[in-house]
Formats: sequence, structure tokens, C-alpha cells
Amino acid sequence: MSEHSSLPDAVARRWFDLLDRIGAIAAAHPDALLASSMGVEDSLLIHAVAQCTPRLGVFMLDTGRLHAETLAMVDVVRQRYGIPVRVMQPDPAAVQAHVAAHGEFAFYESVALRKECCGIRKVEPLRRALAGHSAWITGQRREQSITRVDLPEAQWDETFGLRKYNPLADWAGDDVWAVVRALAVPYNPLHDRGYPSIGCEPCTRAVRPGEDPRAGRWWWEQRDSRECGLHASNLADRPRVRPRATDVVSSDS
Repeated sequence: MSEHSSLPDAVARRWFDLLDRIGAIAAAHPDALLASSMGVEDSLLIHAVAQCTPRLGVFMLDTGRLHAETLAMVDVVRQRYGIPVRVMQPDPAAVQAHVAAHGEFAFYESVALRKECCGIRKVEPLRRALAGHSAWITGQRREQSITRVDLPEAQWDETFGLRKYNPLADWAGDDVWAVVRALAVPYNPLHDRGYPSIGCEPCTRAVRPGEDPRAGRWWWEQRDSRECGLHASNLADRPRVRPRATDVVSSDS
């Protein structure tokens, strides 16, 4: 704890609360996995996972279209924390068939084709990564998007059939950056170039000051369609699944 003794009170409260949340999830689900896009939220969660015992597994979806800076973060994480990030890749045959049928940039043509591309490059590899596990953790926040304003801290993921935890759900972006900077957490350099949300290179652009944090993701679509299928419940037109009494969302819940 000594390395954190000089943290401002507000930062310390946020940081230690996050450690409590991750520790409680790990205690309830030792096999839980952290899904990392190598954005700043996930960098913070990796930093927290590295402090907890048991240490949870971390994986990343390499769609074949990520920025070089994002791919480089795998080595940064390994060198800084000794965490071997599992890199999940899509089925090459499925990618080739989709490109042959629709073209290399079909995702610009319609939401349906874009989601089909995401399904091949992201959803199917995610399903393989999560197979046999009881829970997974994401870096989603309610503030990020209109599709995430009702995001719970814990939920049942009907798409993949396991518990899902969003320990940063109630965090503001300023909270994330305050803790990251105070703890010198390594983060994706694309953030310093105007990318608050980072995905595939053709589907991600820098945003202007004051724009929605996810305005640079699939910017040619309507705001309420901007999910890739990893978090299908964010778009579901039905009541949110409330955390059960057995769900762990913080140390005192």
C-alpha cells in the first residue's frame, strides 16, 4: 500500500474500491476472464487484476484490423505485469468467405454487413475465449454511449451464458484518467491522438473536442446501433437483467 500513500483522497477511494470489486469477483469466480480492447479502461482493469490474488486471466480479440499501437500493448502488459495476454483471432476461412462474398469494406454499406463482419472477427472468437468459464469482466461505462446508459455492474449474459461484470460502469471518464495518471498505468498511445474509444482501424477515427466518446466508432451509423455484438444486451429492447443477491459487484454488497 505504501506506493499509494500519496494518492489524493478521491483517487485513492476510487482505486481501492476498484480493487475490492475485482477481488470480490475473483473470489466468487476464480476462472473469470478480463476482455481487453487495450483501451484505457481495460488498462486500468489490468493494473487492478495484477494486484489481486488469484490473478485472473486476460485476453484480447485480434480482429486482423487493429492499430499497430493496440497490438503493441500486448507486449507492454507482459513486460510490465508478467501477464500473458491470450490473443484470440477469427477463423481465417470465415473471414475469407465474407470478404469474397461482400468485399473488403462491406461494413460501410449497411449495419447488417458491419455486424456480420463483427460477428466473424469478434463475437465468434469471444465465444471461444469464454467457453467453459463462469464469468467475464469488461471495461464498459454508462457514460460512454447512449447504448450503455442503463449498464448494470453485474448481469447475466444471455448471449454467452455466464455472469458478466462491468466494474467501471459507474465511473466517469475523468475518474478513469485520474487514477491511470496517478498510478502511472501504461495506456494505448492512440488516446493521446484523439481516440477515446479504440476498435478496428477502419471503423475507428479520432474525435473532436466535446464529441461523444464513442463518436469515432462506426461514425457513419446511427448512435443507437453502435455495438458490435459483444455486448448484445446493450441493444436489447427488454428489461435489464438485475443482479441477483449472489452476484458480487463490490466488497460490501
